[in-house]
Amino acid sequence: MSNFAFGTYRVTDENPEHVQAIIDAVEAGVRLIDTSSNYMDGASEKAIAKALRHFDDDTRDAVEIVSKFGYIQGSNMLAHKEDPFEDVVEYSESCFHSISKSFMLDQLEKSLLRLELTTIDCYLLHNPEYYIFNALNKKMPHDEALDNMFDRIFDVFVALEEQVENGTIKSYGISSNSFSKAHNDIEFLPYEDLITLADKAAEIAGNDRHSFTTIQLPINMLETEGLKCAAWAKNNGLRVLVNRPLNAQDGELMYRLADYDESSEYYNHLNELLEISDNDELQSLYNLIEQLDENKHKYGWIGDYDSFLYSQIIPHIQKSLEGMDEQNFATLFTYVDMFLKEYRKMVAHECSKSTRVQLKAQLNACTSSLQECALKFLLERESIDYILIGMRKSSYVHDIMALKE
Repeated sequence: MSNFAFGTYRVTDENPEHVQAIIDAVEAGVRLIDTSSNYMDGASEKAIAKALRHFDDDTRDAVEIVSKFGYIQGSNMLAHKEDPFEDVVEYSESCFHSISKSFMLDQLEKSLLRLELTTIDCYLLHNPEYYIFNALNKKMPHDEALDNMFDRIFDVFVALEEQVENGTIKSYGISSNSFSKAHNDIEFLPYEDLITLADKAAEIAGNDRHSFTTIQLPINMLETEGLKCAAWAKNNGLRVLVNRPLNAQDGELMYRLADYDESSEYYNHLNELLEISDNDELQSLYNLIEQLDENKHKYGWIGDYDSFLYSQIIPHIQKSLEGMDEQNFATLFTYVDMFLKEYRKMVAHECSKSTRVQLKAQLNACTSSLQECALKFLLERESIDYILIGMRKSSYVHDIMALKE
């Protein structure tokens, strides 16, 4: 049976609740924490360090830290514009990517500092298939793109073997969404030759055997193609870490495999905010709140709402409150903040109801909560070692660990 691990995708050291959740998870028996240099622009790694300060050396040593490199975003993007990194793939305006030796060494040094460690237990290439995406966009033949990408992977494997010898990492691996694609998918990342590459890399680095130990990929109730990769990994002595256990993609649609209760406070906060903003000065805000209420059941999944919140809702609210004096702004913002917290709960509730309807056939055997069914599906897979799950609140930690029991 697999185990739960702590995923830190949206964890930051600036939120005490997140740090406490890590502490609670370790106390509850979690022994693997997954992070990356680009998670919250390094703040996730800082949160891990802050949490582990609460434990003695024996407990800290028992907790394995897995980190990753590859993404150029945030502060890395600013650094790249000042002094460009090597072999960079430009995926979008705000997201570049590199798995060059020099970039790996730069990121490893920074991660060690943020984590307050001298050695990282396992260091992963983070989605190396970004090179494939970029090459295909440039009309490069698929076979040529794959050959070039594997040349890059081999070069950094040699560098990672050298770091194993130096003691800055204990092992390495690859985290790839493309491991979970069908073999005939143009974005599929072939994995059968990776161990051969690792063997050759170890030989060049002067190591007796390779230290390629781990793969990470998405697998969930709807996305099961990755189970083939997981079976291959176990047959070859590799460890399998699964991400996105509750955020599932089916075709072009995303689903959150979790049930959420309806907010008991939503309508109180809705009516309060409507009453306060029912005047000429705040008519724009009033109209927005009305529209949000009318459309709370129309989001495809909770991720759609989160994107819409930051791209549309918050800018609209900020514009609506322009020119307001500081005291009135603070008062009104409190009401807006309370409303948005409860509104998200309502959206999540509506999405979970919709998911139950749309996935009725797939969920027919699910008689408990969606999240319990989704996680038990993975817990029962012998080819999976760890299920990475975000537990940003202590209550999440307790709920998740209770499933294991």
